[in-house]
Amino acid sequence: MKSVINLLIAIFLTAVMAPCVFATDNATSEEVVAKVKDAAAFLNKTGDNGLAEFMDRNGRWVWKDTYVWVIHAEKGTDAAHPIKPKLCGMQLMNIKDTNGKYFFAEFCDVANRPNGGWVDYMWPKVGEKTPSRKITYVLQVPNSPYQVAAGIYNDAATIDELNQLIQ
Repeated sequence: MKSVINLLIAIFLTAVMAPCVFATDNATSEEVVAKVKDAAAFLNKTGDNGLAEFMDRNGRWVWKDTYVWVIHAEKGTDAAHPIKPKLCGMQLMNIKDTNGKYFFAEFCDVANRPNGGWVDYMWPKVGEKTPSRKITYVLQVPNSPYQVAAGIYNDAATIDELNQLIQ
């Protein structure tokens, strides 16, 4: 009987503690805006020499469940990507998400707004294959051909709400 009680206690504790053990720390939209603005300032100062930092999967531009990457809109390519480096140099203007949205082209469009902008699209979370709704903030790097971007996975936030953060 004592072993049954111990087993039930162990099962209960496992059930209670599992969410704490497996919970991920999700980036907030405010953090994304701050990090993207910091990245734009950094890349504005360092130019092409700073691109290597955005390729480091363990570097300062990767945090919680997201990362900053660099776009070269004139070429229609990613210039630096810490999670999917194979995307760098690939022509991306014509790729569509699972809903048929040309999201990369939209990145390039919204980056030209004075404060940048947010784009929503379907993209797999790091380590997953099934696409989820991702919302990405994109900002032009001053005096540069580059744009910087980072996103969050969020089913509830609207583009209008997020664009209020950058006004």
